[in-house]
Amino acid sequence: MGNFTYMDVFEKRMTEHDILTDAERAALQEVMQTSESSSPCVLIVDDDPLARDLLAEFLELNAIECLKACDEAQALALLASGKPIHLMLTDLRMQPHDGLHLIRKVRESERAALPVIIMSGDASVRDAIDAMHLSVVDFLLKPIDTDKLLTLIRKELNI
Repeated sequence: MGNFTYMDVFEKRMTEHDILTDAERAALQEVMQTSESSSPCVLIVDDDPLARDLLAEFLELNAIECLKACDEAQALALLASGKPIHLMLTDLRMQPHDGLHLIRKVRESERAALPVIIMSGDASVRDAIDAMHLSVVDFLLKPIDTDKLLTLIRKELNI
């Protein structure tokens, strides 16, 4: 018998017995593809390419899928794209808009409930207070304690 996947066998049975309408079959296919590709995904937003890439590499080594954005515009475009993003990790100090501005935009969007962790190497008490008013999961100071970050992300994503 060759190498068949579950989907191959399922599709063969569905076409042989034709118990579903085309619309039902399409809906079922979409649900199955979504559930197969719905591993937790974190959006990393940082204007420093080295920091962004290192964080992504660290998370991917810990079996957490990542998307990366260099600024607010790119982050908002990814969030609006429909990609399954489960948490956003953003830097505070970015140009032209900072991380707090980005979080405010997210809170005003359809993704308002998205969990957010903010990080900064240069933050004031006012920044931390503003972040907490925006319902962030946590505010981490750089250099990032990777153990704490991983624990926060796993807890928030239930993994």
